[in-house]
Amino acid sequence: MATAYDGPSASRTIAPLETQASTVSSLKPVNDQFLTLYIMAVFLVLVVPFWFLPGARTIIAPLKLYVIGWHELCHMLAAILSGGKVTSVTIDPMLGGCTRVDGGKPALILSSGYLGSTIVGGLYVLAAWHTIGAKIASFFTAVGILCPLYKVRDKLTFLLAAFWLALLVGFWFIDHASPLRWYALFVGIMQISQFSSPTRNFRISVFFALWDFTDDRLFKKTNDSDCTQYALMFPKTQPHHWAVGWILFEISVFVAFTFIGLAVFKMPTSQMNLEAAAFLPT
Repeated sequence: MATAYDGPSASRTIAPLETQASTVSSLKPVNDQFLTLYIMAVFLVLVVPFWFLPGARTIIAPLKLYVIGWHELCHMLAAILSGGKVTSVTIDPMLGGCTRVDGGKPALILSSGYLGSTIVGGLYVLAAWHTIGAKIASFFTAVGILCPLYKVRDKLTFLLAAFWLALLVGFWFIDHASPLRWYALFVGIMQISQFSSPTRNFRISVFFALWDFTDDRLFKKTNDSDCTQYALMFPKTQPHHWAVGWILFEISVFVAFTFIGLAVFKMPTSQMNLEAAAFLPT
């Protein structure tokens, strides 16, 4: 009777409600997390004109080289690990990237580009939730901007690379390096938001498939996109089918890493600054 609802059985009835409330609470923005979400929304809007408008596309060329280079590196690693041989690699901020291989497992090699770019973009987005993460990400960004320059011949790209590197270094000395968070966030959104052109092979970071697809449609790049290569591999499909699938995957990864950031990094700004000041202080 009444006593049958006392004790352990009663606690078991309440526990799921408490767990559910805790889960909802952990995803509710606090402190400066609202600011991170606002800036994230602004970058999602800004990355479109920066990608397509003349002049703006040139300004971010060094970041494009980094993103495209990482994408092609993923193709190369997959080719080598699956028993293939890389015969040539091209990387260009305007023409896109292309990795040619002999042997290996084509489906694995083709998938690795979008998978690698999307995961790295998600990690950049996650790094933007804490200054220490952004500091660590800045080293990878610096190396990623510098590495492709050994094949660059035009002075403008060198000057732009110097600008983005100077900006990266300068942010270390402003407000406990907190601006590095927004730098990492912008690079991460580029990584995830790489558009996939159904006929060209050009991309930039979380929605890479989207940029690759659209850039090919609008600018008719030289290199075929991965989506086009999928359609050639599976003739009954169309490039836009693959583009939609990869875009949905990239959106899912972006949302997942955003939720992780919301749930994990709930400290006040003052605490974050103290922790950041103790890690490679400037």
